Amino acid sequence: MARILGYIAASLDGFVAAADDSLDWLFAYNDMDLGEHDYTKFLNRIRTVAMGRATYDFLERSGEPWAYGAQRVIVVTSRPIPDPCGPLTTRSDVDALITELRGLTDGDVWMLGGGKLQMAFMERGALDEIEIYLMPEILGGGPLLFPATGLRASPRLLGAKVLDRGCVRLHYALS
Repeated sequence: MARILGYIAASLDGFVAAADDSLDWLFAYNDMDLGEHDYTKFLNRIRTVAMGRATYDFLERSGEPWAYGAQRVIVVTSRPIPDPCGPLTTRSDVDALITELRGLTDGDVWMLGGGKLQMAFMERGALDEIEIYLMPEILGGGPLLFPATGLRASPRLLGAKVLDRGCVRLHYALS
């Protein structure tokens, strides 16, 4: 059974992007040394990437090369993607997707992107662990790490570590 994981950065005040959906504040840390927690090392252990449509649209607009050629990519959307910027499939039913992902036996799943889809998985008890990288930035607004849905949970802390340039890694088990 595949583990479903979150790996996400947030500002100190709990936002995953600025109010204009910009990630410039985060890209300023691209040279940061995360050691064993480096993004590339994380991505190399992932077999499937699941993302919401807003995240896919952000990646498409960025013009950057498709970074997920080695992974199976699933975009959760009800709208067609006429000319995808990389190999992917789409799903519209989150519950059916969770069942599909849990049935995978070839590696872990990463919930890529903002908090909306991660929260949908958390509400269903389907996000196993999350790594949150708190950046020493205060954005004052934007999409929240955890959108308010009324969900109450008590994640179990697996680890906390101060990293380069004032970043703090928090690792929690959710289920």
